[in-house]
Amino acid sequence: MSNVCLFLIYVSVITLYLCARPCQGDSRCSKGVQQKGKMLSDAQLFDLEFEKLVSELTEQDFTDPVLTDALNRLKEVLRYNAPGGKRNRGLSVIGSLRELVSPSELPPDEVHRALLVGWCIELLQAFFLVADDIMDASLTRRGQPCWYKKEGIGLDAINDSFLLEGAIYRLLRRHCRGQPYYVHLLELFMETSFQTELGQALDLMTAPPHKVQSHCEIQDCILFLLSPCGCSHAGIENETEHNNAKTILLEMGEFFQIQDDYLDCYGDPAVTGKIGTDIQDNKCSWLVVSALGIMTSEQRAELEACYGRSDAESVERVKALYDTLEMPIRYHQHEEESYRRLQKLIQLHANNLPHAVFLNFAKKIYKRNK
Repeated sequence: MSNVCLFLIYVSVITLYLCARPCQGDSRCSKGVQQKGKMLSDAQLFDLEFEKLVSELTEQDFTDPVLTDALNRLKEVLRYNAPGGKRNRGLSVIGSLRELVSPSELPPDEVHRALLVGWCIELLQAFFLVADDIMDASLTRRGQPCWYKKEGIGLDAINDSFLLEGAIYRLLRRHCRGQPYYVHLLELFMETSFQTELGQALDLMTAPPHKVQSHCEIQDCILFLLSPCGCSHAGIENETEHNNAKTILLEMGEFFQIQDDYLDCYGDPAVTGKIGTDIQDNKCSWLVVSALGIMTSEQRAELEACYGRSDAESVERVKALYDTLEMPIRYHQHEEESYRRLQKLIQLHANNLPHAVFLNFAKKIYKRNK
């Protein structure tokens, strides 16, 4: 459920970029903001913005005491599920905007809105992850128990995921309603959600117990649907630039998902913050799809006997099979090829946008281990 956010980041940045107003020499327009005589980085500003939005969502707008318990629950849901990740998605909004708009033309209120939109992307990700962890019966997320696994939470986490989603639109309405890109952002978030949910539906439908041979053949269909067509409505005036950026980000998003598949099996849970379950869940991952294309009939029989089973012995037999097929070596070769391909695509297609916007995305995911 992750790679669609690359598209969301890009279009969010472009909508802000197209509509940002010159700040007419405001001395605060710089890379960072001064507070009490100290220059704060974007990461520090981003952290401060989170505390503001938590307060806004749970304290400022409501006076009815009947809602007190529900608002306290929302505060707990926000603080447990939204922070704690790498924050690459949210920080990429303000980081990319700074590449597109010179400091003298970027007013403080646009910086604030970029930080806010960045957190809305993080909230969208949190919404997806809370629900996804329930569907996948995952155990840990970001180095702590999945929200639904916490004592006293259980399937109430379903409604908590709805609260995270609802918070997005409350924040966008409050802070962006007066902006010319407001409708574009709303459409983008909603269409991205719908496309992601279609992809998740296919992911679930193509993982029936103990059936490896058939369901892995439509992996490409899943990856295709994860591209949110709502980007076409996001206020990008130059269709050629939009399509060029989409070409780059499709490659990047696909590789990001392949990395997730690899780390689910080979990542260190102490680093990734989660225990992989793709083998147990019979997921159509890059590892199993690639392995099916090179294994012998005997190895395929071994895979079909073990894949999609939850007992430790079956999982270890699948991993041993991957090792025999040298899947880690094949993955790292694919990583190098994909990164070189991305660099070429950026050189070819990012003609009228700063290459740094795309290179910064690529560097964040290249050789990542969590």
